[in-house]
Formats: sequence, structure tokens, C-alpha cells
Amino acid sequence: MPPKVRDLIRRLEAAGFVDRGGKGSHRNFVHAKVGKPVTISGNPGADAQRYQEKAVEAAIEEAKK
Repeated sequence: MPPKVRDLIRRLEAAGFVDRGGKGSHRNFVHAKVGKPVTISGNPGADAQRYQEKAVEAAIEEAKK
């Protein structure tokens, strides 16, 4: 079962990312050590897409460096 969008948001916030807002159901998360913002779309209760999971994992890894 895929994680929910809210789970991805929690993981990003726990890694130090900050939500700088967005339009509609889109949220842009930024981190000082990561060059590109991570965009998460969808309502918090919706299932996350696999590409969103991969983007979150890659961004968190880049933030650890």
C-alpha cells in the first residue's frame, strides 16, 4: 500500500525542509543544502505516487550530504 501524501510531508519536515507554499494542492519544500525545491501535489489523505516517493527520498539523501 503506498504511503499517503501527509506521510511524505512529515518526512520532509522531519529532515529540515520548509514549506514555502504553492498553488492549489501543490506544496513546495525547500532546504538550504538542496538545490531544487521538492514539489508535492495532492490532498494529504491521497495516496502518494511512486515518483513523489522517489523525489522525497532523493531530496532527503541530498540534504544529508
